[in-house]
Parts: sequence; C-alpha cells; structure tokens
Amino acid sequence: MIASVQGTVLSRGLDSVVVEVGGLGLRVQAAPATLAPLRVGERAALATSFVVREDSFTLYGFADDDEREVFEKVQTVSGVGPRLALAMLAVLSPDALRVAVAAEDLATLQRVPGIGKKGAQRIALELADKLGPPTGGAPASAPAPVRSGPSEQVVEALVGLGWNARAAQEAVDQIVGDREEASVPVSDLLRDALRTLGGQRG
Repeated sequence: MIASVQGTVLSRGLDSVVVEVGGLGLRVQAAPATLAPLRVGERAALATSFVVREDSFTLYGFADDDEREVFEKVQTVSGVGPRLALAMLAVLSPDALRVAVAAEDLATLQRVPGIGKKGAQRIALELADKLGPPTGGAPASAPAPVRSGPSEQVVEALVGLGWNARAAQEAVDQIVGDREEASVPVSDLLRDALRTLGGQRG
C-alpha cells in the first residue's frame, strides 16, 4: 500500500495532481480543497490510499491521515466506492461526517452529490460504530461543522489559485444562476468558473 506521497508538484488539474517521486510522476486524485493550496514547482506531502480495481489502479490523496482513514472506512458501506467517498470528504470534514452519522442527520449526508435519502440511511446505519467520536473535541450532540456549499468551496479554491475573492464569487454566481446549487458537482462548477475567469483574463 502507498500510504503517503512527498515530492515536487509537476502539474495540477481540476481533480488530480501529478507529484514527482523518485523520478516517477504519480497522478493523485483529490478533492478541490486538498488541491487548492498545491503549487506547480513546489513540494507537496499527501496522505494517500491506493485503490486497486480489475480495470484500474488509482491513487487518492488527502490533507492528513484522518481524512484517509475516513475515506477508507466509508467504502465499507454497500454501494459506496472511492469516487463517492471522495465526494463525501469534498463536502463534509471527517468530524462533520462523524457527527452527522452519530446524529443520523440525513439532510447533511444528502448534501453530498450522489447520495439520496436511502443512501443516507444506509450510511448512517452501517457507519454507526466505525468512525468513532469527533477528533476535534466537539461533543457528539454539537451541530455538525459542515463545510461550505459547492459555491463557497469553489470560491475558496479559486482564491487559492490566485484569483481575488470578488472576481471568483462573481464568476461562480454567474455559472450557478438559477440552477439548484446542490445539484452541480463541485468539479464541474470549478471547471466552468476557470473557463469564465480565463475568458475574462484573455
């Protein structure tokens, strides 16, 4: 198992980063919040999980070991694969997920694209004794410290990429428009925002 990756960032996309390790360029899939602070040419250190499938070998990256452990545990739920597990961590922090599961907060779990009511019920049931208590010291009865919605996540990622907050917010608002924000995948929203901002810069 590849438990961590440290090296120079060779390139970065909307949902992955290539890190040079020992002369090899390893492509690591990660959530936007994990990718945002990484810079091409600078060193990066990521906790990783290596997922082997019949037709693919994929390396997933995380900001720390706790995120990686939660990523692996949520995949023990029937119907939850690595992509959905990563989407969960893109919307909820590990502790937010722990609190939501402990409180059977289905509404919070359904904020994750791809998770409906039945899926949320299954996640709450099957993860009940697996995630443990929040690591940040918050009591289980405390409101879940839910990460910001898709728009706020993308604005934060854009600011991390060097855009000013106002331009980033205006681009995201323009893209979301009248659409239901929760129905727009974060990766799609980020891609469209970059296109919009790129056009303005040109």
